[in-house]
Amino acid sequence: MPQIDQIFSRTRAFQAPILARSLGQLATSFGGFFVTCAAMYLTLAVCLWIALALSALAAGFLVRIFIIQHDCGHGSFFRSRRANELIGRLCSLMTLTPFAFWRRQHARHHGSWNNLDRRAASGLDIYSSCMTVAEYRALGPWRRRLVHLSNHPIVANLLLPPLVFVVLYRVPFDAAKGWQRERREVYLTNLALAILMGGLGLVLGCGRVAAVQLPIMVIASIVGVWLFSIQHRFEHAKWMPDASWSFAAASLGGASYLRLPRFLQWFTGNIGFHHVHHVNPRVPNYRLEECHNGDAAFQSASTLSLRTALQALRYVLWDSDLERLVPFRLAASGLVNSRGISTGIPGIDHGQTFHRSPRRGVHSPRCSLRGRDAHLER
Repeated sequence: MPQIDQIFSRTRAFQAPILARSLGQLATSFGGFFVTCAAMYLTLAVCLWIALALSALAAGFLVRIFIIQHDCGHGSFFRSRRANELIGRLCSLMTLTPFAFWRRQHARHHGSWNNLDRRAASGLDIYSSCMTVAEYRALGPWRRRLVHLSNHPIVANLLLPPLVFVVLYRVPFDAAKGWQRERREVYLTNLALAILMGGLGLVLGCGRVAAVQLPIMVIASIVGVWLFSIQHRFEHAKWMPDASWSFAAASLGGASYLRLPRFLQWFTGNIGFHHVHHVNPRVPNYRLEECHNGDAAFQSASTLSLRTALQALRYVLWDSDLERLVPFRLAASGLVNSRGISTGIPGIDHGQTFHRSPRRGVHSPRCSLRGRDAHLER
């Protein structure tokens, strides 16, 4: 695997924000969001279903606004720290996500992603963490069912995301004792939202505001959480113990390249180039593709299509023998033996994985290579 310091040095040419592009992204994202919301309010009196159909478009703009907030949290959207904090807080009133609080939480993710021995550092984040097959099998029946339920695609990716953004972000959950500033910002954000939504309710009616804003938030939160979770939880994502963890392996082996259709890439703010983002979080989202295309080292990252990304939701348990993520059904069935090796096919030995033949589209065994890069100091 390429040396991370060399890759990082090459990405530095792309980390300078371009003011015109930042302002343009602000204008198209906020402008599109406000125009679509206005259209929803106008059509609400005519036909509820038309307004609901428009909520999907508004949610797309809201996801893009969240990516701007994400960039501001990394200090990559503007050169000015003050501008990043100002715009980040403005975005937070649209995304319902307290800026400073989320920024601190997200920094923990960037310090411990795909590290099996530092999963506790991610706090209550179930979307960028995982459980091992051995840990899952050691649980009692009821705890195993609870883990299975909380990670079920319908629960984890449809029911929980709206609750996280609408309810959970209203309190400083999972905050360390020293996070006084971040705790305070949660309540200040709530106050600002109460004023904003209360004002809209007085002018337009509380029922109409709820009918417009809630569907947008539900769709945007589901899409956003899905985007975030599949960046690190796909079948061949590399999860490593701390002794084997390296920045290079975690960036290029533990983060995916989600290749989306061009219009979806636009709405998701290029976050599909997540492997580039983890190598250098200071690269603005609108320069990630340029950075990816400009360095051959990034081509080694795991590539997901829209179809394979949707299928990746089932991969939740890390199998240390197969060195890949597996679904619950493999861990709970006879396909996984006491050492956690999943074969279920006679004649397949331990340490073998499968690859798909590009000609016939069938699977054939090959011996897995388990070499590790030398640990890089972080």
